[in-house]
Amino acid sequence: MGKLWKQFVSGIVVTNPIYVLVLGLCPFLATSVTVDNGIAMTGAFAFCVTGSNLVISAVRKIVPNIVRIPAFIVIIATIVTVTNLVFHAYLPALYKSLGIFLPLIVVNCIIMGRAEAYASKNPVMLSIADSLGASVGFGVVMVTVSIIRELLGTGSLTLFGFHLFTLPVLGDAPMALFILSPGGFFIIALSMALLRWRGVIK
Repeated sequence: MGKLWKQFVSGIVVTNPIYVLVLGLCPFLATSVTVDNGIAMTGAFAFCVTGSNLVISAVRKIVPNIVRIPAFIVIIATIVTVTNLVFHAYLPALYKSLGIFLPLIVVNCIIMGRAEAYASKNPVMLSIADSLGASVGFGVVMVTVSIIRELLGTGSLTLFGFHLFTLPVLGDAPMALFILSPGGFFIIALSMALLRWRGVIK
């Protein structure tokens, strides 16, 4: 149990996908514009990385090494396709909002990286703990950055159609830069610098 917990925590802090490994920034920047998108992408990412780690870890001993990477891609693509179809059928607004970045989870470097670096070499339970840790680490950063970007970029915060509050200090002049990619890079850079300065990440 201790080993599972250690691997889970490692995925959040030691090997955080965004702040430490710096992977998957393209879909991260594109979808962290609103909190709705951030939560939806986190859910989709968590399902895909956990499902792919589980299957890859389970079949790792019977997949020939020469076709290892193509096999991983097929497994990940299958899980991503299921996720994409579920969003299309039951969450059409989020499906439209996430756009091309939902099916592109199949080539997300984080998922392929966890499959190759960990799931292909470790048993199922440890692989699931690793994927859950990576999912929580990704989700914490995604939702936090989404909140900051939406607040600064639009001057208000909404959650699935419900208006939560407005920043009076911005008035009618929100800083639209923050809903663009440069603003996202700026927030990530500042937060990474702060966490490294405080010794939270290395």
